[in-house]
Amino acid sequence: MLFFVTLVISLVLLFLILDTIKPRRYPPGPKWLPIVGNFLEFRRRLSEIGYHHLVWKEFSEEYGDVVGLKMGRNLVVAVFGAEAVKEVLTREEFDGRPDGFFFRLRTFGKRLGIVFSDGQFWQKQRKFSMQHLRNFGFGRKEMEEKIEEETKDLIAVFKKQCSEPIWMHTAFDVSVLNVLWAMMAGERFNINDERLRKLLKIVHDAFRLTDMSGGMLNQLPFLRFIAPETCGYNQLVDVLVRMWEFLQETISEHRKTLCSSHARDLIDAFLQKMDIQSDSSFTDDQLMSLCLDLFMAGSETTSNTLGFSVVYMLQFPEVQKKVQDEMDEVVGRNRWPTLQDRIKLKYTEAVLMEIQRRANIPPLGIAHRATRDVNLFSYRVPEGTIVLTSLYSVHMDHKFWKDPLAFRPERFLNKEGNLEVDEKYFAPFGYGKRRCLGESLAKANYFLFFTALLHNFYLEKDCDGPEPQLEGYDGVTISPKPFRAKLIPRTD
Repeated sequence: MLFFVTLVISLVLLFLILDTIKPRRYPPGPKWLPIVGNFLEFRRRLSEIGYHHLVWKEFSEEYGDVVGLKMGRNLVVAVFGAEAVKEVLTREEFDGRPDGFFFRLRTFGKRLGIVFSDGQFWQKQRKFSMQHLRNFGFGRKEMEEKIEEETKDLIAVFKKQCSEPIWMHTAFDVSVLNVLWAMMAGERFNINDERLRKLLKIVHDAFRLTDMSGGMLNQLPFLRFIAPETCGYNQLVDVLVRMWEFLQETISEHRKTLCSSHARDLIDAFLQKMDIQSDSSFTDDQLMSLCLDLFMAGSETTSNTLGFSVVYMLQFPEVQKKVQDEMDEVVGRNRWPTLQDRIKLKYTEAVLMEIQRRANIPPLGIAHRATRDVNLFSYRVPEGTIVLTSLYSVHMDHKFWKDPLAFRPERFLNKEGNLEVDEKYFAPFGYGKRRCLGESLAKANYFLFFTALLHNFYLEKDCDGPEPQLEGYDGVTISPKPFRAKLIPRTD
């Protein structure tokens, strides 16, 4: 018996010792503890700093542009600066997506969807989704018409409400989602739909629960049995159950009215594919996961960017005036701005870019995974390692931008007043094959909603409400804190 106890203790001690040893040529970083790795140190720093991307920035200041940690059971490498970020995002070996409890929880315990899948499965699903979204208007004139319809409806609502200050941090949520939802599900929501607004609120809350590495739940999944509230498990499951119920209702309605010879939208096209082809990648679970990915993508990043756009216009009224003056000169007061005006609205475009750069909505992009052992500069990144790319470090590079903390749209204009963008240092949609697939839609939404708002209203702070904050809530994306604005109709 004594021998057995001694053997067990020895094996446990050996495991604990071996668990602290770093892989050969692993990027520099702090020493880690057995089992939890650097989890406790990271959480301590996060409690002091408040933002995941700034904790990673602090590590980079200590260890360089490539930093290696172990978060729970996951090896995590983070890269900083334009050179390292672009190197990772343009190399096929880093095109994988993370695997683990958090990422599988949202897709029925499997690797499904389009955001966190990879390999041939991802290629096939991406090709199908893009092909059929284009059929229903994505990237075409019909898309612009859908956006214009939504902007006019939203502006009409604002005009009815503008006698009082309006909560603007989530004001664009439903309208932005409607553009993509029309192509996905062939329908749109009423801007004041309370059920949808509650659903979007819990989606926003879910984005603030974690970070791009999968957070506490992915790093130490056993915590869901010990502290389900603290690790966010209960809240995440609640969000997912509500989302699944909502999406299942939509898909069921499509099944009842499906026509085999005519697809009304992406959901119809997917259901037809399931009926005519026994392809293992086209399943009920994959359809739900695809819809979940597109719903969240369509309701989060762009609406957050627009929310921050209002914040910046309130904090920099002189910039707001210059945008409106340019629109009055180029567009006039008798019509609304269109995408065809973008090429002439150079200062306005520079303002939109500067908001994206300064607000850093996705500060760490979307997490990648090394699909095999790979050399990165002088380091070795083991297969399966989660790789984070700090887009924040690219957009806040002191050597290139000189004054990155300043809000200065003119930095995107040359001496002749023309747009001049170095895409190596401005990458809000990432680089490479896994660059944001909704980029064209996001840019069109951003431009048309922003210009429609400033074309129709002067924006002023609500002195009786919370001060609009340039720094938002932490999470997978940075989201604006609640604020109100006075919308004063432009009648001149």
